[in-house]
Amino acid sequence: MTKKEERPASQVPRAVRVASLLSEGEELSGDDPGDEDEDDHAYEGVPNGGWHTSSLSSALPGSLLTPELPPPPMDGPPVSQDPSPVPPVIKAGWLDKNPPQGSYIYQKRWVRLDASYLQYFDSNKDAYSKRFVPVACISRVAAIGDQKFEVITNNRTFAFRAESDAERKEWIQALQQAVAEQRARARLSSAYPLGGGSEPPDRAGSLELRGFKNKLYVAVVGDKVQLYKNLEEYHLGIGITFIDMSVGNVKEAADRRSFDLTTPYRIFSFSAESELEKEQWLEAMQGAIAEALSTSEVAERIWAVAPNRFCADCEAAQPDWASINLCVVICKRCAGAHRGLGAGVSKVRSLKMDRKVWTEVLIELFLQLGNAAGNHFWAANVPPSEALQPSSSPSARRCHLEAKYREGKYRRYHPLFGNQEELDKALCAAVTTSDLAETQALLGCGASVNCFSGDPGAPTPLALAEQAGQTLQMEFLRNNRTTEVPRLDSMKPLEKHYSVVLPTVSHSGFLYKTASAGKPLQDRRAREEFSRRWCVLSDGVLSYYENERAVTPNGEIRASEIVCLAVPPPDTHGFEHTFEVYTEGERLYLFGLENAELAREWVKCIAKAFVPPLAEDLLARDFERLGRLPYKAGLSLQRAQEGWFSLTGSELHAVFPEGPCEEPLQLRKLQELSVQGDSENQVLVLVERRRTLYIQGERRLDFTGWLGAIQKAAASSGDTLSEQQLGDSDIPVIVYRCVDYITQCGLTSEGIYRKCGQTSKTQRLLESLRQDARSVRLKEGEQHVDDVSSALKRFLRDLPDGLFTRVQRLSWLEASEIEDEEEKISRYRELLARLPPVNRATVKALISHLYCVQCFSDTNQMNTHNLAIVFGPTLFQTDGQDYKAGRVVEDLISRYVVVFSVDEEELRKQRDEITAIVKMRVAGTASGTQHAGDFICTVYLEEKKAEAEQHIKIPASMTAEELTLEILDRRNVGIREKDYWTCFEVNEREEAERPLHFAEKVLPILHGLGTDSYLVVKKHQSMEAMLLYLASHVGETKHGMMKFREDRSLLGLGLPSGGFHDRYFILNSSCLRLYKEVRSHRPEKEWPVRSLKVYLGVKKKLRPPTCWGFTVVHETEKHEKQQWYLCCETQMELREWFATFLFMQHDGLVWPSEPSRVSRAVPEVRLGSVSLIPLRGSENEMRRSVAAFAADPLSLLRNV
Repeated sequence: MTKKEERPASQVPRAVRVASLLSEGEELSGDDPGDEDEDDHAYEGVPNGGWHTSSLSSALPGSLLTPELPPPPMDGPPVSQDPSPVPPVIKAGWLDKNPPQGSYIYQKRWVRLDASYLQYFDSNKDAYSKRFVPVACISRVAAIGDQKFEVITNNRTFAFRAESDAERKEWIQALQQAVAEQRARARLSSAYPLGGGSEPPDRAGSLELRGFKNKLYVAVVGDKVQLYKNLEEYHLGIGITFIDMSVGNVKEAADRRSFDLTTPYRIFSFSAESELEKEQWLEAMQGAIAEALSTSEVAERIWAVAPNRFCADCEAAQPDWASINLCVVICKRCAGAHRGLGAGVSKVRSLKMDRKVWTEVLIELFLQLGNAAGNHFWAANVPPSEALQPSSSPSARRCHLEAKYREGKYRRYHPLFGNQEELDKALCAAVTTSDLAETQALLGCGASVNCFSGDPGAPTPLALAEQAGQTLQMEFLRNNRTTEVPRLDSMKPLEKHYSVVLPTVSHSGFLYKTASAGKPLQDRRAREEFSRRWCVLSDGVLSYYENERAVTPNGEIRASEIVCLAVPPPDTHGFEHTFEVYTEGERLYLFGLENAELAREWVKCIAKAFVPPLAEDLLARDFERLGRLPYKAGLSLQRAQEGWFSLTGSELHAVFPEGPCEEPLQLRKLQELSVQGDSENQVLVLVERRRTLYIQGERRLDFTGWLGAIQKAAASSGDTLSEQQLGDSDIPVIVYRCVDYITQCGLTSEGIYRKCGQTSKTQRLLESLRQDARSVRLKEGEQHVDDVSSALKRFLRDLPDGLFTRVQRLSWLEASEIEDEEEKISRYRELLARLPPVNRATVKALISHLYCVQCFSDTNQMNTHNLAIVFGPTLFQTDGQDYKAGRVVEDLISRYVVVFSVDEEELRKQRDEITAIVKMRVAGTASGTQHAGDFICTVYLEEKKAEAEQHIKIPASMTAEELTLEILDRRNVGIREKDYWTCFEVNEREEAERPLHFAEKVLPILHGLGTDSYLVVKKHQSMEAMLLYLASHVGETKHGMMKFREDRSLLGLGLPSGGFHDRYFILNSSCLRLYKEVRSHRPEKEWPVRSLKVYLGVKKKLRPPTCWGFTVVHETEKHEKQQWYLCCETQMELREWFATFLFMQHDGLVWPSEPSRVSRAVPEVRLGSVSLIPLRGSENEMRRSVAAFAADPLSLLRNV
């Protein structure tokens, strides 16, 4: 290096410092290529503080604030949330650095060396370097005297000066060792050549950075954003700094082309050339954030197999994505193209981010199959001219992958290809072996994953694999349940959107558009956020241009990629009329116009462009949301299919591939609307009276929109009766809820409906009921009956048109003055028939309920006249001065049977139900318990969780078998031959459960349940073993030793005694006897076997000696409850004892010989049209109130 003359300090050019990345006296121009010592310097005219260094609390909105992290000391790695290991610092310290332009005034810099980079900073407190030099770029390190040394790259030389020769020697040795180690690693790996980092960037290009005169070259590489002076230095690999995205966040700025990259240390404000380019940068940086927060554990395990270290499609190194149904490992670029194929072809998951997906079985499957087997089948015949490269363009990737996986163009054809029957047989044989490659080839050549195997015990390939214990085959089959068979003649099937010839639609005009989003739009978009764009819809592509004269579009949306079109209500955003377009790539585009007709025309044209002829009937009406979704329905629950749906008002219209347009679902009449599954795999369950529909959330963005829209449509939309959520009989759910609760808890409450509840509680309750009555569960102890009765009265009084309607109100009042009885009843019937259906059904339900209330007037003091005084002004919305309103209500209650034509059969059913209620209620009060006895029972399917609960109306005659079948029918669960579905009574406090006998009545069990007990329907895993034991058992007794402990409780007071002791038991058809030992002649205890309840399980706090125990409960005539805990030595022994108990208690009939396989119609449980629920009150009150019912329940009804 030539020594330059020293110049005075005053002659040294001074450039403006820019926030530690660029310092005083340093410039970035580098205009003199001959000066290898030249460092970077700031552009002239850049103001101080060009980088945002103010505190984040004032610079960032609250939603984007990152927890404040202290600046890392430069002698250690920076603070990072990146789970990947941070390169350790080899050496760090202060050095003098040779400044640019030959100045001899050295500048102190904090220099840090790790295995990857040599970086220098203004101070050891700075988070971002002024310069970084990859160790891979260093060609030589040499000493040059006066404690100086040079770091030489192919194109640049950096000169440093240490404090002493010893320190210089340490730096030179550290640098030389780092370079040697890096070269050794490079020889062992397939790393990229020098420059541009060790992997290709996800996105690279020039961006404006606030505070800089000229553009910088920016590259997003993995989990880092790298800044370079220009493209030349990017290729050299020598940059300014890099930003670790584990502590970064990106957000759009006010300017349409700008966005901010925020970290705990600085805010980097970038500007792109166009709005489209900005969106692409945002997407790339968001991907870097996801990469930074991911883990490489799964990837490292899958990369252990050599072929999996390179992309199955383009051979890019270290692919960190995979298709779990195709069992191939792919790179990020190919993963984007795979997503475009749709989930029916390729289910794409990340090796690093989708942690829940990667079970041990799935990882093992990829180790067994993976890229080697995948390409052996899918890429057996790829011509070299059509092969992909890591640098291939997106369009080339898309075309290649369409041909490879959707059409199967390059696959290795199976010898049985074309013979469907033989393919299916071969598949059934292959899944019972470990030959996964054969299964892959058969499925890829057309074998049906759900074909019938010929074995009723294992009817599908999945069942055969399970029977054979082939867990990897089972995993592969599960992942391919919905995979489509590749077809070269893609015009044949009409099942999917991409295989249908869509009509040619053309349209053009100006639209106002916002930047696309990757999440739902929750906030109002202001008018200023919209940009005016010239839009053209032609040849299945919606393109948008800067103006009508522009040739190159700013962006485009392919109709084949549109999955949903939504029309928000007017004035949702800055423009009065807007519509949203959702694509397969999880992007949302918002367009707006002021003219309603123009907006409607655009919506119709876009809908015609992406909806196939199969679903064109959905376009005949205005919709709020239209699109395609995976679903399961009817009897086809094994495989999800893709259907077309449109939401219009409160109706959900559907078109399925296998049939014509379905009858629309009336969302306000749903029996159930719930969301099941976790956040990654959500399923929307819609249960109507005759059908259940499961809509799967395959794409999170549009599914979130559908979920919110359907929930909103299913809720009440106004104050009129017809706008409420409705039950099966067109009665508002809000009326159901209140009437059922009052019938349950308030029939014997003195002054019911006359007393008023607390105003604040009534108002809160009414608001929640109006918002979503279906989800409101009124529970005893949480709501007072007077609050509920006041809420019902307020609801009826506030109806805009009234229950009897404004048009007919006067006619009803006039009818009450008719003196002739028959003429009056005839007139009431005539007026009743004129009411709207919802009003008519509600009037009948309410009068039926009030009739029930007045039957207990000796307790509640509310006879027919008193009820009429309360409800006359409420229903007719008068001030109480018109006596005729009360007379109408009194007439309807007293003439309920005649006016509403309640026939003898309905009266008899009411008699049976009321008798059962009375008996149960009297028994409950006599035993000291005060249960509500609700006929509406919550039953769970398989486990106790919110999404598994079902609310069932329980008639007095319903058995456990009927309840089980009803639950399974509701959820469309098929019953196979060896499926022993049973209803269990679970006691959480005792940690025990009891399978109900199939013929056992459910209603008495319900009234005996405590607050810590519930019913659940699930498979009885031990039933088959118990039946086999009983079939082979000789004799009618069972005896043997068991561990025994007694707990004796009087009226709920537990008095435990002692521990577990060995005792000898004999069980026969009449009793269970306990002996102290085998030789004892006299039993210590004896209990009648038919009065015992046997629960499986013993609570842990008793410290049972084995885990095979059961709890025996006996209640004496004095209502003294006794419990015993018994433990067996083995599980088989427990099953034998339990089977014998069931056998003795039920005369040998443990399981129905021919269990019903047909759905049963649950009988209606109503008094009139309102569900009957057991009564409340003290024993004396109940006996007085219901004396007439106990004697002859029908008598009161006949006297009307």
